[in-house]
Amino acid sequence: MQVDPFGAREIFVGFANFAQLLGSPDYRQSVFFTLWFTVIQAVVTIALALLFAFATDFVIRGRGLYKSVILMPYAIAPVISGVLWAFLFNPAVGPLAQFIQSLGIPWDPNRRPFDAQLLVIVASVWKHICYDYIFLVAALLAVPQSLLEAAKLDGARPVRRFFTISLPLVTPTIFFLMVMNVVYGLFETFGIIDAVTRGGPAGATNTLVYKVYQDGFVQLNLGSSAAQSVILMIIAILFTVLQFRALERRVNYQV
Repeated sequence: MQVDPFGAREIFVGFANFAQLLGSPDYRQSVFFTLWFTVIQAVVTIALALLFAFATDFVIRGRGLYKSVILMPYAIAPVISGVLWAFLFNPAVGPLAQFIQSLGIPWDPNRRPFDAQLLVIVASVWKHICYDYIFLVAALLAVPQSLLEAAKLDGARPVRRFFTISLPLVTPTIFFLMVMNVVYGLFETFGIIDAVTRGGPAGATNTLVYKVYQDGFVQLNLGSSAAQSVILMIIAILFTVLQFRALERRVNYQV
């Protein structure tokens, strides 16, 4: 359906909007970036949250401060989080950008697509890691202490106890978080991308959900935006189904 911006006229165009999208190099680039961005941020977020959750038991002094620092991003709005990271890595005034450049490493997310993509991933991981941390800490606390103590008596060190006992028992939580992180990467990173890069440079960080906004609310191409929304929902469903097919069979629900 082709609709004018004020909704006064509608023209049925069949699958013309979908055909136009699939033939657009910019849209294919957006799909490709969205897929690998979603996977990378999901894996990195869970891995870091698992590491921080495992290290919680070994923090003797300042455990409350340790948890507060990790959980702090949860209280910050995505837009504020994006503005913060955009300032820190601003090539002109950002302190972290200045440090990177002092090491002889070129850094400019305003002009270099890879730098912009890396910055968006870092900001997205930082914003969502606290969510995963909460669930993983709770899951690790639910691991029976009798199993851990028995392994300790057998001479197993903490890292070995984690990989042989704790990790298999928290796989249901990891599976749940993987699904939630994929949803987060597909839909909830809009505020961060809008504040950090606005989809640039040259559309390098234009995810599907942000392109829906750009085409529908900025360029007022409502027909294309509606078609993109349908494709985005199909991709989200396919991601979820594939995760259930590929990962759920490896989940251990026995406690």
